[in-house]
Amino acid sequence: MNDIIRVCCLYRVSTNKQLEKDDIPMQKQCCREFVAERAHLGWTIVKEISEKGVSGFKVSAQKRDAIIEIQEEAAQGNFDVLLVYMFDRLGRKDDETPFVVEWFVRNGIQVWSTVEGEQKFENHADKLVNYIRYWQASGESIKTSIRTKTRLSQIVQEGRFRGGKCPYGYRLCKNGRYNRKNQEVYDIEIDEKEAAVVKLIFRKYVYEGYGAQRLCKYLLEQGILNRKGMNFVNTTVQHMLKNIMYLGILRSGESQSDIFPNLQIIDVETFERAEQIRKGRTQKHSDVPLNCKGRALLAGKLYCGHCGSKLVLSTSGSSYVKADGTCSKTIRLRYQCHNKVRHPQLCDGQSAYGVVTLDQTIEEAISRLFEEIKTVPQEEMMQNEIMERRKECETQLSRAKKASQACEKEYADYKAEVQKIIRGESILSSDMLNDLLEDCKKSRKKAEQEVIQWQKAAADKTQQTEKLERLFGKVLTWSEMFGSCSLDEKKMILSQLIHKIHIWKDNQIEIEFNIHIQQILAYKPKNRLTK
Repeated sequence: MNDIIRVCCLYRVSTNKQLEKDDIPMQKQCCREFVAERAHLGWTIVKEISEKGVSGFKVSAQKRDAIIEIQEEAAQGNFDVLLVYMFDRLGRKDDETPFVVEWFVRNGIQVWSTVEGEQKFENHADKLVNYIRYWQASGESIKTSIRTKTRLSQIVQEGRFRGGKCPYGYRLCKNGRYNRKNQEVYDIEIDEKEAAVVKLIFRKYVYEGYGAQRLCKYLLEQGILNRKGMNFVNTTVQHMLKNIMYLGILRSGESQSDIFPNLQIIDVETFERAEQIRKGRTQKHSDVPLNCKGRALLAGKLYCGHCGSKLVLSTSGSSYVKADGTCSKTIRLRYQCHNKVRHPQLCDGQSAYGVVTLDQTIEEAISRLFEEIKTVPQEEMMQNEIMERRKECETQLSRAKKASQACEKEYADYKAEVQKIIRGESILSSDMLNDLLEDCKKSRKKAEQEVIQWQKAAADKTQQTEKLERLFGKVLTWSEMFGSCSLDEKKMILSQLIHKIHIWKDNQIEIEFNIHIQQILAYKPKNRLTK
């Protein structure tokens, strides 16, 4: 009677797609047949462990629960043979897996593969074979990964769905397209009903200043739910606002396609503005309002002209009982100079300004400004602006070239000094000259980069024209809608239009426009407005 040889079997697949009804039957069948053939030698399976959807190349053995469990069982002497279908089921990391296998053998465990036999460590050649095997497995994993990434990149470049979860705003459909296995595959198209919700989210975020939390509440109030019939949550909305697929761009890892118009839900300008708002709200100093829920138009934009302190919004109120016994409360809003209130001696301006009066003053001033902008000759303005930019680029390019030439001359002088050091005629030491040469090399490289930068800027006329044209069109759109839009929308317009508003006694006001707006307003330079 042979002694019993206890066998522990490990089955592993790298992805869940390789499972068959949540099982790994092929590996399991091969291992069981292999053990059955050796039943006369006492082989019997005492434990079977399955790893489902675990990469042997990407995941370290120290983080694989199955390997940890098997090592613990081995340390306790609970089995004699570790059996796998092929050795790469233990892992594909050439800098780790060979040592894992060797650990089992050193601890008295035989390591077998149904295909490759037993792995021994009786001599140096065995160790070398063991390492080469996993070096090859690692190489195959890298090649497979490259092939997969390349194919997925080709799929998205062709405008086809690469698989995975279908983003909100789209649906999967079958259009009679088949893969190599003659299986009909899915394409992706816009779901008009969901796309309307996506457009609503971007519109509220970009044009009315809604944050993710406020958007979730608004959608719930409107009875708009997600695909599961649940309310939208903050993280979902935030991910939607960052999803470039709404531009009609398909992505696979670092690879992404051009814009496919048939898949585009959000235009480029709206998406970019959403990105600016999202990033702006994470910065300490930003022109983007953190929220638009307040009833004051200019909150966060006002500064005291006397001391430079930022004006904060303050409230006060009074209550009284009406004849019918009900209580009425009156709320008054004011923009307050915090510095004046705390340190009156440091500011000779007013302590507070009425919200209603000041908001109305700025609204009227901006409305007049918009009317003036409508009279700006667009073509003339664009030509002048382009000429100014070209002139600036040429000036900077000339300066950069002179600096580059000076660096070249200086470098040539230092090289000539080397000969003097060799002849013993130089007043510089070799160490000092080396330091000077290194500094000169850095300066020369920087000067060359500046020359290239300004050469590119001078040649990039088309991009400058298109950017200015889009900006002017945006300002004209604001001018048309400003008088009739909501308070939230006006706040978002002013956040893009105005950087700061300085106010002095007697409501003397100076508006400091954002720098990218000034190139249009330069044609109407009266930025100082008085009530």
